[in-house]
Amino acid sequence: MTSIFQTAMGPDFHRLHPALRRRFSVGLDSGEACTGRGVMDRIWHGPAFVKPFLALGATRNILVPRTGRDIPFVIENVPYADTFGRETVSFVRTFDLPGRARRFDAQMVLGPRGDRILDYLGTHQHLASDLHLRAQPDGSLLIRSGTHRFREGPVDVRVPELVGATAEVREAYDERTGRFRVRVRVVNRYVGPLFGYEGSFTVSYTDARARGVRPGLRPVREEARA
Repeated sequence: MTSIFQTAMGPDFHRLHPALRRRFSVGLDSGEACTGRGVMDRIWHGPAFVKPFLALGATRNILVPRTGRDIPFVIENVPYADTFGRETVSFVRTFDLPGRARRFDAQMVLGPRGDRILDYLGTHQHLASDLHLRAQPDGSLLIRSGTHRFREGPVDVRVPELVGATAEVREAYDERTGRFRVRVRVVNRYVGPLFGYEGSFTVSYTDARARGVRPGLRPVREEARA
């Protein structure tokens, strides 16, 4: 059984800690979904002028315009076939911030050449990014984003570096605590750090075939362009 992540990583996948290998084996072949529940020690954003852009993205469940500490957190990784028949794995993150929960939605598919993951962001998949996954010497996983594209109707343009950003995700398994640790940083080349969070969580696995995809987890609009 091979997940989209194992296909993209190739032999490097087996260098991951066993707990990470199982977590990133969720897919239609395995029939498993994974739900992580924990606490984000810190959610942060950059300078004040960044917040309006984060607030705009938040209207489509992209990024989070709030800060906080010790914020309850859920991530839902559920495999399904999208309307174009592609195997997809949801990465829907919910931050239970005071007053109002915030979501950061992503849906991941295998890139057309099979060597990377294509990450569609938000409720309408207007933004897409290539993701490059690498196992680290300690068995953790490093994910870095590549080219970003904006797509709406006939519009299909590369997001320029001036307004775009690079995301870096580090995920590891702590055997001492039995928890996954995650750190996310989104950085603009010219402005600097824009947004990020770090914390830990435990996971549970369920039968994706029996439970299916809960209402509201899939995006409102799906994008065919890779």
